[in-house]
Amino acid sequence: MKLLFVGTNPENTGAASHFVALIQAMAEAGHEVSVVVYPDGLICHGLAQSHVRLYKAKFRNVLDLRGYAAVFRAARDLKPDWLVGNFGKEYWPLILAGRLLRVQVALFRHRAPPMKRFSAYLIPRLAQRFFAVSQHARQAYLDRGTPGHLVRVLYNPVNMELCRFDPQQRSEILRSLGISEDAIVLGYTGRMHDGKGIFPLFEATTAAMTVEPRLHCLWLGDGPDAQTLRDRAAAHPMAARHHFLGWIHDVHPYYSAFSMLAFPSIATETFGRVSVEAQAAGVPVLGSDIGGIPETLRVGATGLLLPPDDAPAWREAILKLCDPSLRKSMGMAAHQYVQQRFSTHVIAREFQRLLVEG
Repeated sequence: MKLLFVGTNPENTGAASHFVALIQAMAEAGHEVSVVVYPDGLICHGLAQSHVRLYKAKFRNVLDLRGYAAVFRAARDLKPDWLVGNFGKEYWPLILAGRLLRVQVALFRHRAPPMKRFSAYLIPRLAQRFFAVSQHARQAYLDRGTPGHLVRVLYNPVNMELCRFDPQQRSEILRSLGISEDAIVLGYTGRMHDGKGIFPLFEATTAAMTVEPRLHCLWLGDGPDAQTLRDRAAAHPMAARHHFLGWIHDVHPYYSAFSMLAFPSIATETFGRVSVEAQAAGVPVLGSDIGGIPETLRVGATGLLLPPDDAPAWREAILKLCDPSLRKSMGMAAHQYVQQRFSTHVIAREFQRLLVEG
């Protein structure tokens, strides 16, 4: 199968990470893949060492002729069976290009909030395949009137090798932060804003620290509420056990340092890539029972689901996972769960099946 992916979004987002992993998965599965990418963006850098042909371009809007020119040039070289898009600003350009080139179009939607009414009605009907990245997101489209047969689900693929647990990496990270080798490390990675549940998580973690002296928390990420959280931590007696690392371009090595991952969102999440990546590294997950997060773990086996914004419940769950035997059993189950459900070869096979089915 010949696939031309178009991803000219310059931002470092989960959708961009999804596109890189899916492109690599399809290339590794033996498909012929080319990609139109934003110069120097996350997708471009993420594919630099991959065996795919890159065409650098920008799609500013539906009228950007330079974007069309790049797509047509790539299509002329590859003669694709499918055009694949991942970002809202490219939906209409790809549908138009697909009509002109007589190539089928597959589009991914990573967000549950609705598109504008005109686009929300037509795009799932004009694209030959329209994918949501979770059952939760799919249901949101169905609730707004999109016929069920038009919305398929394909989960985010995860590169198991990138997420592989590395004990040496763990030791180096902990040593660099002045954390003991026998520490229990709760990790958070993501945007730092109130809707992500960072403040209830801080409250829960700090309360758990008063019971478990080995507990530390690594905070990876940045955002509008990052400084407020830092200030709150600095004023607390447990300040030395909260470690703020800021924005980390590649978080994969840090999964090896985590004993557990917290995904405490209060606002609805469409999916939750970080949850799946952490489990791939053998890290059990504490996740909010909201949106698509429940679809990323096996409750009681690979992690725990908790009520959002309930600091006492989170405190108890954190302390529960301070038990090394429970963490070990959950971590082993988590790795196997991701291998069987979200690994690149599994998702590549499912994507191919969904494209070729009638």
